[in-house]
Amino acid sequence: QVQLVESGGGLVQTGESLSLSCAASGRSIRTMYRMGWYRQAPGQQRELVVDITSGGMTSYADSVKARFTISRNYPTNTVSLQMFRLKPEDTAVYYCNARPTIYDRDVWGQGTQVTVSS
Repeated sequence: QVQLVESGGGLVQTGESLSLSCAASGRSIRTMYRMGWYRQAPGQQRELVVDITSGGMTSYADSVKARFTISRNYPTNTVSLQMFRLKPEDTAVYYCNARPTIYDRDVWGQGTQVTVSS
């Protein structure tokens, strides 16, 4: 059974950087059909930030392109999200997501809060 645990959230000021990490257990991230990061701001629907397929193809939300980068670390079985030039509108709870195979349901982490002050 796949489990995901996020870490690295916090409070930063506009223009600063932050890195989030998602530790996966139960399956190698190398074989995950797809993994990604989503976020949910207060009163808003959960939205895709970026995802990455097993083949390495990425898809970024327009709002984060050129500012956020997703990466995979196979030895530690983690997926990271590096966030640069943060804006107040990036404030949200960030969730790690995985679909182990195309036939599986999505798995979610518990979320980590990112707050960007102006």
